[in-house]
Amino acid sequence: MVNGPMQEKQSASVIFVLLISAAAALGGFLFGFDTAVINGAVVALGEHFNVGPVLVGMSVSLALVGSAVGALGSGAISERYGRVRPMLFAALLFTASGIGSGFPITIWDFILWRFVGGVGIGLASAITPAYIAEISPAELRGRFGSLQQLAIVTGIFVAMLSNYMLVKFAGGSADMELWMGAETWRWMFWAEVPPALLYGFAALMIPESPRYLIGTGREREAESVLRRVLGESVLEKIEEIKLTLKVESGTSFADLKGRYGLSPIIWVGLGLSVLQQFVGINVIFYYGSMLWRSVGFTEENSLWITVVTGVVNIVTTLVAIAFIDRVGRKPLLLLGSAGMFVSLGLLAFLFASAPLDAMGNPALSGGAATTALISANVYVFCFGFSWGPVVWVLLGEMFNNRVRASALALGAGAQWIANFMVSASFPSLVKWAGLGITYSMYAFFAAISFFFVMFVVNETRGKELEDME
Repeated sequence: MVNGPMQEKQSASVIFVLLISAAAALGGFLFGFDTAVINGAVVALGEHFNVGPVLVGMSVSLALVGSAVGALGSGAISERYGRVRPMLFAALLFTASGIGSGFPITIWDFILWRFVGGVGIGLASAITPAYIAEISPAELRGRFGSLQQLAIVTGIFVAMLSNYMLVKFAGGSADMELWMGAETWRWMFWAEVPPALLYGFAALMIPESPRYLIGTGREREAESVLRRVLGESVLEKIEEIKLTLKVESGTSFADLKGRYGLSPIIWVGLGLSVLQQFVGINVIFYYGSMLWRSVGFTEENSLWITVVTGVVNIVTTLVAIAFIDRVGRKPLLLLGSAGMFVSLGLLAFLFASAPLDAMGNPALSGGAATTALISANVYVFCFGFSWGPVVWVLLGEMFNNRVRASALALGAGAQWIANFMVSASFPSLVKWAGLGITYSMYAFFAAISFFFVMFVVNETRGKELEDME
């Protein structure tokens, strides 16, 4: 009976952190929705504006340049304005992008609006994991940090499901008129506006990061937040945070320098960020419908396949949430790398050995088509329980308090640049080298990721943020 009130207090603290982490992770939902919604519209956009694969690739990938800009600028913004106000700004950018992307006059102003949304994605992608890591108890930080990835994959799934339903209502094509004389692909982008507004309202309701509050001299506010988070005396924790923050004033990218240009831990973060993208995962989410149409599926069936892929992505992220604080970060990454290498290698073989149709695309049928679908979803499964959520968790927790904002900004920026490189190159690579060679490249980087984790990445499970080097 003695432990009853204490257990209730701890349970209330966990629920409090869960709720505010979920509210912050709405930025991840919009991150996923905004990046994936282009999947269903990409073919219709190319036909509407009568542009070739280069401009189609730019319409998809230049949003990622905006994401890099937003991520790289997030460190300075969050150091000056905290974690919550940048979330509000990101919500505004998402709203503007959703409205503007549905009203383009030319492909170039469409790209501009996608760039605006990309800046919002970059801000949310860097600030949300930092905020969740700073608000969460150490023993639950991996699970709460994984909410970012769960929100991302949920956003991807909702975008894919929304695209599929809109095309189905329109009669099977994204370039057909749906409601109010507007084509279906326009409604795909307008569907982003309601969750963007919800994100803004949610950001108004959550407290500021206690570590930011202490760093700016607002200890009384920080104490109030920490009491609700930890459910116990927090004076010792405040002193620990103050000790690690004592030289934080004025931190910038210059503080990340080390013997080899950057300190070793920063290089590890950059490696994780780049390899997460070089395994080609976003090709599935940005170009999935185009990919499956190119190998013989109808537009409606191609969109339905992307919905199934989105469900697989959500389920596997739940697997990561269940195990990340039990088995650790490193084992999940190693297992995921091995699975991605095998499934990507099989996809590369199937695409390379398939006969070509009149357009020069692999023509999969029968057992080969079924095997390709299974392999693609196994690949998403392996990414979903490992490199998807675990990299975001590591980026949020592997850096010390003094450099976290700047280091995470640099890591997220590198991730978006790598994402841009992969996404922009995919249409041209497929045209020039074929799907077989393209997927062989992604399999190669999956193999590299295995050895990178084995020899370079350290485990962070259970460590306090104040103990990070």
